[in-house]
Amino acid sequence: MVTLLMRLLAAGSAVCLLGACSMNGTGGDNGKDAAAGYDPGAAVTITWWTGQTTEAETVAEKLAAEYHSAHPNVTIKTSPGATTTDDLLTKLSAGFAGGSYPDISYAFGSWAGELGASGRTQDLTAFVGDPSFAWQEMPAAARATATIDGKVIGVPALVDNLAVIYNKELFDAMGVQYPSDEWTWEDFRSAAQKLTDSSTNTYGTAYSVSGSEDTTWHLWPLLWQNGGQILDGKKPGFNSEAGVKALETLRVMAVDDKSMYLDQTDEKYVPLFASGHIGMIINGPWSLLDLKKARFGYGVAGLPGVNGDHQTVSGPDLWVLFNHDNANQAGAARDFIKWLTSAATDAKWNLTVGNLPLRTSEKDTPEFQRYVHEYPGGQKFFDNLVNAKQARPTVAGYETMSRNVGDAIAEVLQGAKQPRQALDEAAKKSASVLDN
Repeated sequence: MVTLLMRLLAAGSAVCLLGACSMNGTGGDNGKDAAAGYDPGAAVTITWWTGQTTEAETVAEKLAAEYHSAHPNVTIKTSPGATTTDDLLTKLSAGFAGGSYPDISYAFGSWAGELGASGRTQDLTAFVGDPSFAWQEMPAAARATATIDGKVIGVPALVDNLAVIYNKELFDAMGVQYPSDEWTWEDFRSAAQKLTDSSTNTYGTAYSVSGSEDTTWHLWPLLWQNGGQILDGKKPGFNSEAGVKALETLRVMAVDDKSMYLDQTDEKYVPLFASGHIGMIINGPWSLLDLKKARFGYGVAGLPGVNGDHQTVSGPDLWVLFNHDNANQAGAARDFIKWLTSAATDAKWNLTVGNLPLRTSEKDTPEFQRYVHEYPGGQKFFDNLVNAKQARPTVAGYETMSRNVGDAIAEVLQGAKQPRQALDEAAKKSASVLDN
């Protein structure tokens, strides 16, 4: 099996040869710094695919204009890059094959392995290692996601994590104790059972069974808490005893208890929670924007744990920087991203659009205080970043493996298969793509 990115690169190989491409392997610079010889005063135009739409894109355009005002020699062409963020990988893949791609693009962290294998990325290891960048201020999981085979290919654009969001009014009405940071999964299951009321179409909790990354990454914290790993070297490791136990924890709520609403689309369970028909969801800080209009009070708690282990998962997204064999483009892209992800500018970006701050140093800023006031639960999500101790694998093939695991989870939660069978089948399907 090969990924879409690999297929398109193969199809474009003849074009690349005719164009005398010089980029091979992860890093895209053959060991040479892509920004070597950069002239900060040179007139240069860089292209920035923000991956954003509506209000966030407007903020991005304003920030690009602000940077241009301070650096008149740098013109930034800003666009979402695709109709939806999900379409960006396809657009990038086609751009690589055709030789037309941006200097900077937003990318989901789960794409890092594919992009790192493209041969088009800059090697930013030394750049972010400079003390002035303050790389260590960014969460470890986000830094790991940006690092492919020891090389940094991008800079975190967004950080997040999964936690329990619960409806206080529904808990009060059912006489159920609020979730706490010390909860076990048995506590979570018991509360979900008590909150479920078929007469009012109310469920204790919910889970996506679309088979997407939203389905898959919700399993990873349970896997890690049970002592398992996603990969065993370069082979699937998620079908271990730990993985089976993790998926069984979810299966009993969905199939045996019928306390779990199963969302076929990824898009229904948050609105259903906001309308009062789901007692608890496990989701990230982006949900807080939707909950601003909720007619009830809600709370946020860390994930339930196993033997005191309350690990969560972070889905950090990236600004990936690409090499065009032009030192001034490479250098200007780096300088812009350093400015954009600085504590001062990030307060105008992530905190403005409702995301967590990228840097620990932002916790004392007025902007962060306004954020936690406007988005109740924001402080808890920020504090929960310390429980994001592991990162999803940054390997080519993760996207395909994730789909296989997502399909397996969906089958189990809908009662079609048992955890062992489904995970073993997903591992068998994934083995070949991970070996490439």
